Amino acid sequence: MRAIVYSETGGQDVLRLVDRPTPEPGPGEVRVRMRVSGVNPTDWKARRGGQVAFPEQVPNQDGSGTIDAVGEGVDPARVGDRVWLWEAAWQRADGTAQEYVALPSRQAVRMPDDTSFDLGASLGVPALTAHRCLTASEFGPSRLRPRALAGRVVLVAGAGAVGHAAIQLTRWAGGRPLATVSSEEKAALARAAGAELTFDYRREDAGEEILRAAPTGVDIVVEVAPAANAELDAAVLAPNGAVATYATEGGPEVTLPIRDLMGRNVRYQFVLLYTVARAAKEAAVEDVSAALAEGALPVGPEAGLPLHRFPLERAADAHAAVEKGAVGKVLIDVA
Repeated sequence: MRAIVYSETGGQDVLRLVDRPTPEPGPGEVRVRMRVSGVNPTDWKARRGGQVAFPEQVPNQDGSGTIDAVGEGVDPARVGDRVWLWEAAWQRADGTAQEYVALPSRQAVRMPDDTSFDLGASLGVPALTAHRCLTASEFGPSRLRPRALAGRVVLVAGAGAVGHAAIQLTRWAGGRPLATVSSEEKAALARAAGAELTFDYRREDAGEEILRAAPTGVDIVVEVAPAANAELDAAVLAPNGAVATYATEGGPEVTLPIRDLMGRNVRYQFVLLYTVARAAKEAAVEDVSAALAEGALPVGPEAGLPLHRFPLERAADAHAAVEKGAVGKVLIDVA
């Protein structure tokens, strides 16, 4: 089978196309015939700056395909399931940028027959991260379902894949999704995803505009740039509000007005999907699957998430596109 691998860290040039034996699923595993592999920022960051723990590392955590074989202890009826994958390459040598991948059965999640493989490959890291950001506060909710966020105002920073999923999940769960963006193009994408209102975070009166739209303040901020947006977030947070931050865009350190935020009992939650507790992660998988079944997570330009496609042999170009900040979701056609 064809696979993309790398054996040392570095730029896109360390990625190479090779022919490998087709894997066999071990106990508790399934083998998936890959259709589409999704590329996330953590994929290129791991390749460029992480450590290579295996002789050959296949990149990419997310993807979609069809189960064609199962290992010992897995229901044979799973063969033929159309599935979306999550964390395929986390602490494992085999990510989704290959024609077949064997992985634990729980990480291959059945999806409805009418769900496209493009959509399946766009879930994983973005949707599960967004779920954790929306459920991390002790003030709840701990799970997402219709009306779980009723009465809550959620401010989503940025128009990337995580922000897109956060807007959609907030809308599905009955909350009010607002978004901060840097251009009219990104504002249009956020509105297409379901944002009620968008705000240019570069404007000096952005905080005042947000508070006019949400006079009691913002309950949850889904934050991609905590350092750059710290002042704005502090200005708009409601009492008992939470900032859930999943990236370090805009700088690695945050300066906060402690006394002010203390008075409002504000919470900061830092989110790295890979090390989220297992129970919370499994809850996220269940809730994202429920939203998917109800048609709440569409992708494509009309849904606010443009798709950028590359064939498997151009995986290096796909990684480069994500590294350069492609607006939308970068996919690799594996089949």
